[in-house]
Amino acid sequence: MKKALVSAFVIYLFIVNNISACTIVSCSLKGKVFAAANEDDYTSFSKIWFNPRTATRYGSVCFGLPDLQIQAAMNEYGLFFDFTAQNDIDPSKYHLKNPYKGDLFFEILGKCKNVKEALDFLSTHDYSFSSQALLADAEGNSVVINVGAQVIKTGNYQINTNFNICNVATGNYSCRRYDIANEMLSKATKLSVPFFKAILDATHQEGNLSTIYSNIYDLKRGIIYVYLFHNFNNVYVIDLKKELKKGYRLENIEEHFPPCFSYETFVQSDPGYKKESIMAEIDKKGLNNTLAHLISLNDTSSANNLTLINVSLQLIRNAWNQHANGGMWEYWFSLPGGYTITHFKDKRIDASAEILSSIMKQEKLDSKNRNFAYEIYAYINLVQGNNLVAKEYYEKVISNPFETYAVSYNRAKEMLIRIKVL
Repeated sequence: MKKALVSAFVIYLFIVNNISACTIVSCSLKGKVFAAANEDDYTSFSKIWFNPRTATRYGSVCFGLPDLQIQAAMNEYGLFFDFTAQNDIDPSKYHLKNPYKGDLFFEILGKCKNVKEALDFLSTHDYSFSSQALLADAEGNSVVINVGAQVIKTGNYQINTNFNICNVATGNYSCRRYDIANEMLSKATKLSVPFFKAILDATHQEGNLSTIYSNIYDLKRGIIYVYLFHNFNNVYVIDLKKELKKGYRLENIEEHFPPCFSYETFVQSDPGYKKESIMAEIDKKGLNNTLAHLISLNDTSSANNLTLINVSLQLIRNAWNQHANGGMWEYWFSLPGGYTITHFKDKRIDASAEILSSIMKQEKLDSKNRNFAYEIYAYINLVQGNNLVAKEYYEKVISNPFETYAVSYNRAKEMLIRIKVL
């Protein structure tokens, strides 16, 4: 189980902008502008979060998995983006002058109204990830971007799947999903939701790597049509302007759909199934009642500890997402912005501290996982304004490097430097 703990943490730590497959299209024709995408992955429990406009950011809606990295998004002006995974693009082979070390497209989402403004932003902030993004706006413009290229749409449509967009010109690629979408779009005489639904249906995937959810974006009208687990008979329709007026909220996409046996079977094999079941219980029974119940069970098994640690982490992610107006928890991904010391109050942060405090008291907890718990407990105390407690636990983390996960050790060292200058 120790290996399982390490594996779970590694999965969460190193998948920044790494989407498993996906098919993304954009098209403008006869005054209508659409984008559409299948989000394909091995994991599930997809989330949606609405982020109202602030003094410094445009309003937006984001889609992603429980780590709350953005897979796809659209802002209030109809600027849309989505990512595909790429196996043949290696950022280390490029000599970038200004690599952006934070969540680049989250910044674009909040600051840009259209593709032109986004490209202006990218002229001084280099895209430095191995994935490939399609960016489209309500004016009918789109561009596919990777670390080495920006390919601007020249015809009515553009497609992004799992190969370098530069290979389209030479035909040096092999992707049946691209070919199917290309054939259908090349014959289009008018655009409609049923047309894009047909494209998504024709390119969806099933099996271990499945289309988890699919979206159709009417970029001019700000309307999004959402489908769960490649079932195109049921739809959740989002009018973004209306939804943003309701304020911030984070939801499970599946909540908007009737029960589906195939989806329920798929999610039961997800590594996060137990954690998400507890998060669902929190939604139904309340945070305090669920937390008291879990701790009262006094289950000190490694499996239960793993689940509770992941619940603790999810509570922090959710709290941070709201605090950051939709942004991911950058500290977890060891991004520079994540080391900024920020104080805020949230009952989910308090609950996370209580869970970790209970786990740390267990004598059976091995040293590496105990030090990991110390690190996250230190971070929570820092957020809560308890700087001395945070310093104490960060110092415990670095006291023995051989009994600490390297990423925890490095984060703890960085945070101790920050604490000392307070």
